[in-house]
Amino acid sequence: MSDSTPRPTGHAQRAIWQPYLEDYNEGLGLVYERFVLNDFLEDLRNRWQIQTCLEAPIYGMAGVSGINSAPLAQSGCRVTLVDDTPDRAHEVERIWAEMALQPAMEVISPDAWGNLPFPARSFDLAWNWAALWYLPDPAALLRELARVSRRLVFVAMPNSLQVGYWMRKWVLDKDFFPTIDERWVNIGLVRRTLQEAGVRIVASGVLDVPPWPDTVMPANEVLKRLGLRSRKLEDQFTGEGWTWSTMAYYLGEQPDLRERVMKYAWLDRSRLPWQIKAVWAHHRWLLGIVPEQS
Repeated sequence: MSDSTPRPTGHAQRAIWQPYLEDYNEGLGLVYERFVLNDFLEDLRNRWQIQTCLEAPIYGMAGVSGINSAPLAQSGCRVTLVDDTPDRAHEVERIWAEMALQPAMEVISPDAWGNLPFPARSFDLAWNWAALWYLPDPAALLRELARVSRRLVFVAMPNSLQVGYWMRKWVLDKDFFPTIDERWVNIGLVRRTLQEAGVRIVASGVLDVPPWPDTVMPANEVLKRLGLRSRKLEDQFTGEGWTWSTMAYYLGEQPDLRERVMKYAWLDRSRLPWQIKAVWAHHRWLLGIVPEQS
């Protein structure tokens, strides 16, 4: 399945990702999202003995680009990253160097996501986080993740059921949605595409369930877009006391950051069925196994 409507990638999304390559203050919501994703990936690594992984594309989550797989590398996994924007890829390599890490970085053209430069069965895990709707042909990328993985494929997308998604779509960020292929928030479509590529789905669920809506922007910006001009409110979400940086944690500058952030993870950690959590969860995900070749 493909869509002939051109979708902006790379430089066309510059206004979103460019500032965070130098300013690592991502906001509480994004730091929380990274920490719960880190825990999920570390659990996968341990349960499935993951030694090599491919993250493609590296741009899906807002905030600092390209660092989703850094904790896997810190645990000894050999990480390969793929991007279609050379200057962003270069900056991501610099950011990893700050952490004393060095991924294998591949830069491809924006129309090459259906032809990744790797042999079949090259990685234990092939995955991406919230990236499909930016691509000109998301189905082609999913087929490639299935081809290059020898064990697992993991894909997550924003959850269109939760209230923050609709706040963003109809009130806060209406100009964003015409730039992406919104069909791919349909996790059923992702599932069918992976299954058609030979992937057996073995688990699914929700992730990133904090006690706030997913507006994909800092709280002070939400207030501004809602027309709430209270100085008292704005002061609660700005200034030195409202700085949240995953990189500060990775670099050892704020070793207590994870503890401060994960106190909000009571919904993620609860025993509620995922179907109930889905009403508020920010992301839905699928995990699939690639059958062994005879």
